[in-house]
Amino acid sequence: MEAPCDRFENKELLKEIKEAMNKSHEEGAAKIMELLDQQKNTPLNIAITGESGSGKSTFVNVFRGITDEDESAAPTGPVETTKEVTPYHHPKYPNVKLWDLPGIGTTTFPADKYLEHVGFEKFDFFIIISDTRFRENDVKLAREIQRMKKTFYFVRSKIDNDIRSEQKKREFSAEDTLTTIRNSCTEGLQNEDIESPQVFLVSAFEPHLYDFSNLGETLEKQLPAHKRHTLLLAMPVINLEIVNKKKEVFQGNIKYHAALSVLLSSSAVLDKLITEYQAGFGLDCESLQKLADRTGLPLTDLKAVMKSPLTDNERVKALFTDILSLSARAASGAVDGEELNFFSALGILGTTALSCWSTYNSINRLLDMFADDAQRVFTKMLDHVTAMP
Repeated sequence: MEAPCDRFENKELLKEIKEAMNKSHEEGAAKIMELLDQQKNTPLNIAITGESGSGKSTFVNVFRGITDEDESAAPTGPVETTKEVTPYHHPKYPNVKLWDLPGIGTTTFPADKYLEHVGFEKFDFFIIISDTRFRENDVKLAREIQRMKKTFYFVRSKIDNDIRSEQKKREFSAEDTLTTIRNSCTEGLQNEDIESPQVFLVSAFEPHLYDFSNLGETLEKQLPAHKRHTLLLAMPVINLEIVNKKKEVFQGNIKYHAALSVLLSSSAVLDKLITEYQAGFGLDCESLQKLADRTGLPLTDLKAVMKSPLTDNERVKALFTDILSLSARAASGAVDGEELNFFSALGILGTTALSCWSTYNSINRLLDMFADDAQRVFTKMLDHVTAMP
């Protein structure tokens, strides 16, 4: 996979930063901030559609890391609750929007006019959801999206209901049940001339099971490089692989943050990073409380497995200072290295480059701490859910 920050690390952009650095450290820092802001504000627009009662709104809520009861949740119900195209911002990444579209069967627009009505050109991809088989309206819409050369995916929702129903049978096999449902959906769509349909089986109430993670991996691989970063950070933590991928995204930016911290001689960079890491890994107070409410796991149990201070940024910064002092002593003997070469390429030289190198290593260790906490919290949650009757 292309590194999230590869688009920044080309000769032209490095040249721009270096030219700004030649004028002053402040102008160099401003150019770095500009580039990071471009990345942070990359828009991602996801269209969610399907027939009434298929679970569209619940899917929107789960992807955004909230429950159906949340004040900002997309309204859910057994009948069609979406009458108009409705955008829902990700609570932590407002540049990510999930658009709850009215089911095509509930509008007076034929498939071709439906896409025009909902403004198909603004969406990066479509997710078509059904809780049974994919019906005529789903197929009509997919054909039209296909004709428009947009990307779309089929999501077969409420798989947990199917599993529970099949469990009553004597010869029950979860794997066989999932294979049968997947093959049935795929063959039905192929019979309707849908080319290579991509079908994912999901449960909004058990996103760590079935194909939710496969869906995320597929979206990531098929998105343009500059959109992958945005998707990965917005994805809910549904497995340990997501934690690792989020960590990779954050790691790609550490050298820029290290340079900013030294050039600006400001602790504000660290404050923002702490907030960013907590939000990205779901370790902020609000996310942990929602996880506790959703799973029935006491919040104190989640906090108990964490090594990083939850709300006290001053304690985190004190820990960072200790790490930094160790890195600074190590830097005194360093004469080369990938990061030092990078800082030199930016026009940061001498003791300032060594300070950047020390800060880089310190932030990296801080990121390790948050990523490890995210893994421990997820594992604790998973053990609790698995043990439930």
